[in-house]
Amino acid sequence: MYSREELERIASAVVDSAYRVHSALGPGLLESAYAACHAYELRERGLQVRCQVRLPVKYRELEIDAGYRLDLLVGEAVVVENKVVRALEPIHMAQLLTYLRLSGHRIGFLINWNTTRIRDGIRRLVNQL
Repeated sequence: MYSREELERIASAVVDSAYRVHSALGPGLLESAYAACHAYELRERGLQVRCQVRLPVKYRELEIDAGYRLDLLVGEAVVVENKVVRALEPIHMAQLLTYLRLSGHRIGFLINWNTTRIRDGIRRLVNQL
């Protein structure tokens, strides 16, 4: 379990590295390209990153592998969901909140790489557990 300060350090690295990647690549690429570069940048900062992490749906004693995956899991604590869309929609936020709830993680970032300014494409969400 991370301290609040450590979680904030990881969260800050997620945002800062997204700025770095977007500033180098700009909009217009596939989600997979941004995810790979973002993971690389985070690892360069000494963080553990897992990509396409299996996320089963659990209902009572039933566990279903329905093909859900976390795009990035940073430091085993922060979820990153990548999008390349015209604009983030409420359903994207709902998806990330559901992923946070199912995974038991508290902090997540929704990043839309398809923006002129990356700051317009980053949303931080917190699962109240």
